[in-house]
Amino acid sequence: MSEIKCPKCGTTFKVDDSSYADILSQVRGAEFENELHERLAQAEKQAKSDAALVNAKLVAEIEKLKGELANAATAQKLAIAEAKAPLERERDQLASDLKNKSTEAKLREAAIVEKYKGAIELKDEEIDRLKDMKAKLSTKMVGETLEQHCQTEFNRIRMTAFPNAYFEKDNDARTGSKGDFIFRECDEQGNEIISIMFEMKNESETTASKHKNEDFFKELDKDRREKKCEYAVLVSMLEADDEYYNMGIVDVSYRYEKMYVIRPQFFIQIITLLRNAALNSMKYKAELAVVREQNIDITHFEENMEAFKVAFARNYELASRKFQSAIEEIDKTISHLQKTKEALLSSENNLRLANNKAEDLTIKKLTRGNPTMRAKFDELEKA
Repeated sequence: MSEIKCPKCGTTFKVDDSSYADILSQVRGAEFENELHERLAQAEKQAKSDAALVNAKLVAEIEKLKGELANAATAQKLAIAEAKAPLERERDQLASDLKNKSTEAKLREAAIVEKYKGAIELKDEEIDRLKDMKAKLSTKMVGETLEQHCQTEFNRIRMTAFPNAYFEKDNDARTGSKGDFIFRECDEQGNEIISIMFEMKNESETTASKHKNEDFFKELDKDRREKKCEYAVLVSMLEADDEYYNMGIVDVSYRYEKMYVIRPQFFIQIITLLRNAALNSMKYKAELAVVREQNIDITHFEENMEAFKVAFARNYELASRKFQSAIEEIDKTISHLQKTKEALLSSENNLRLANNKAEDLTIKKLTRGNPTMRAKFDELEKA
């Protein structure tokens, strides 16, 4: 048994061991709970204190950064202002200069216009006069004017750029048609470098029936082939508003082989381009000619060899046939001689037999069975 004294009333009472242990356990559990709550409260209080401290530090740091950013922004604005100032001054100066130059340009333009006003008016009058003249020209005359232009342009540089070239009107109409001009150029050995069939087509603005460039492609290609020219070029003023033909040198070889359409301003350029391309290919043509010549030599050698083989085979066949014929004749002769030999041998044997028979012939044998001849021979013996 154990004694327990009440702390409030001072009464002492006894409890058994199990009850004592139970009471002790309850007392210890209550103390633990109280202590735990106290420690948790202290910890919470400490955490709040630490958080308040950290928060205060963060606020101070933020305020510090805000101050630094404000200072940096102020410094940046100052730097930008300092940098912009000379640029703005330069901009203002350039604007002022530009305005002044614009004014000066307008003044100069006005002065130039005034100065050349008379010349411009004369030029406009000339243009109007030419337009009027062109409107009055027939279609044939317009075409001839374009031909004369191209011929003049070529003759202007003929001796410097094309001293060895032929450029003349095509007057050969034996095939039923002809082009306008033929350009040919050969090297010093007479080998043709390039040849071009030219057709010039123009049209008056007042002509009722308007032609298209492609209307002349077929006939131009026919002329090119009949006159044995390598290229065909249509120099045309037709379809004046067509951007396709206005862009420069137009390759229409997708329609007809080696054919081009040009405006008159590209007349010399097309000759130069095609001629330079032809000159660059001359080396390859020469090499090709050498190879072709070598092939011809090889072909001739093979042909000569084949002819020799054929002739040899024919001669061999003839000789073989004659040899065989001679062999056959020899065989026939041998056979004939053999027969002659056999005949002679047979004749010799017959002569031998005849001789033997002659030698064996006696009067007795002759007179045997012939009493008359026997009597005659007996009389001859007695006499």
